[in-house]
Amino acid sequence: MKAKSGPKPWLSSLLSYHTREIPRMTVALLLTIACAGLALLIPLVFSFVVDTIISDVEPSLPGWMMRVYDQAGGRPYFLRNLWIFGLIILLMTALDGLMTFLRGKWSSRFAESGARRIRQSLFNHLQALPFSYHARAETGDLIQRCTSDSETVRRFFNHQVLEIMRSLTLITVAVSIMFRVNVRLALIGLIVTPIVFVTSAIYFKKERQAFRKWDEAEGELSTILQEYLTGIRVVKAFARQAFEREKFMRQNTDLRDFGWKTFTIIANFWMFSDFMCFLQIVAVTIAGTVFTVRGQLTLGQLVIFISYTEMLIFPLRGLARIIADAGRMHVAWHRIQEVLEETPEPSDDDLMDTELQGSITFENVTFSYDQSEHPVLQNINLSIQSGETIGVLGPTGSGKSSLLYLLQRLYEPDEGTIRLDGMDLRQLKRSSVRRQIGLILQEPFVFSRSIFDNIRLPRPQATRDDVLQASKTAALHDDVAAFEQGYETVVGERGVTLSGGQKQRLTIARTLIRECPIVIFDDSMSAVDTDTDLQIRRELASRQHNSTTILVSHRISTLSGADRIVVLEEGRITQEGRHADLIRQDGMYRRVYQIQSSLEDEADIMMSQQEVNP
Repeated sequence: MKAKSGPKPWLSSLLSYHTREIPRMTVALLLTIACAGLALLIPLVFSFVVDTIISDVEPSLPGWMMRVYDQAGGRPYFLRNLWIFGLIILLMTALDGLMTFLRGKWSSRFAESGARRIRQSLFNHLQALPFSYHARAETGDLIQRCTSDSETVRRFFNHQVLEIMRSLTLITVAVSIMFRVNVRLALIGLIVTPIVFVTSAIYFKKERQAFRKWDEAEGELSTILQEYLTGIRVVKAFARQAFEREKFMRQNTDLRDFGWKTFTIIANFWMFSDFMCFLQIVAVTIAGTVFTVRGQLTLGQLVIFISYTEMLIFPLRGLARIIADAGRMHVAWHRIQEVLEETPEPSDDDLMDTELQGSITFENVTFSYDQSEHPVLQNINLSIQSGETIGVLGPTGSGKSSLLYLLQRLYEPDEGTIRLDGMDLRQLKRSSVRRQIGLILQEPFVFSRSIFDNIRLPRPQATRDDVLQASKTAALHDDVAAFEQGYETVVGERGVTLSGGQKQRLTIARTLIRECPIVIFDDSMSAVDTDTDLQIRRELASRQHNSTTILVSHRISTLSGADRIVVLEEGRITQEGRHADLIRQDGMYRRVYQIQSSLEDEADIMMSQQEVNP
């Protein structure tokens, strides 16, 4: 899935979802600096106690602190009251805890609010994307981007941004103090730092590439799982469990391998960085001890160096986690950005929103899904009057569904014009067109809620009588009445508790309750028997006399009652007329009619024989 528009700077694009919470995050960053400062002050307090109070080394304090020290009574006073320094450290620790709570609270607000906006933006953008995008996108991968990838971004902002600021503060201040105390020991303490940074840069590149493959593999696994759960009845019906297990196992193994490679890279870096960091502590401890014995360093200064070196270990060791999360966040945001940069359907706010009567005209319409390919519709000319019922027959791939997609503006024709009530379809709002064209698909989708709520879904204000009337028209009422809870029966996910015919009739009722001026049946009565088909068409004829109806079907009995029938072959209209006329003409319609009639005759003969010889 490649973006259609030019890529935006990733960081500015990402931060645009967090602008409202930037003041809180700024305070959280300042509190992080303050916490790091307090952590650095505690070793200085210990050093002052060891050198000045216990060892009687001349203190080197700022002027105002020296005055407070002298006015309090100097070394004799503090030597008798060492608890004061314990209290100071206790207060500093309590203050650090309070500031840690506040910065965690506000950084979480920053991260959670941004993640919510990203998810909402993704969802809204997905709804605005054209049908062509969803036709080629993988559902599992999109779910992965909306959930797992957005969660990766959230975790980075919630945990690692403050850690980066803390690490920078600790490193900057601690190193400057170490150089002021003893340059030679400071150089020894930092000798391995460049090695760690160079290693981190190499690690960042490798870890990011490995995580991207891992993340994409997880998205593919989600797609396989989603397809399996959606088509579980088909899998069981064809006994394909072994095939699906093998397919899942292969992708699951790929995911395991990519995860193993990612964690191997992480483990290698942690092992190396840990070794270098502890080597740094050993070097500082040995060298500092030697300097102290020689009188080149006080005991309190040695405490500072050892404490600061240990403090620097955490930023250096945490560098692995920060870099890993940064790489994952960059990959995750890039995947999210790919979706957000897909070109949505053009805005049509300035177009007309009018009530349609139902007349339709195709004028020299040609269409292909890819203009380099052979057109699926070629030079279509068709005029349908308001209230007319039109049947459409054609083999698979003849362009029947494409004709309906164009009518709903899911695609735009390459050439020609489609008119509704004489108005160019491109002059009408998509929402207006789709609201007034009721499309009933061959593969019905039913929501996991009550039958009543499913039927009333497109028209929430509909009364119970409206629901019952739509259900009766769709020949569904008797089936629902037989259920123990009637219209309050909750159907399973995707309507698995209903038969195929019941689901189709439910979607017919759901469309009819909208009272659209144009109703399209896209082979949507294929799962009902011929008697139910006839009953539905009779109800439609009596109820929908003001609606334009388009019947797409392979069943001649469904099309025979239409005012006119159109035959599509290889994207062209090859026949047009009434049923009585078409069965007398040479062509596809008569061939299909003869085949279906002979099959029906054979079925009647077999049933008669069974009655005679039970």
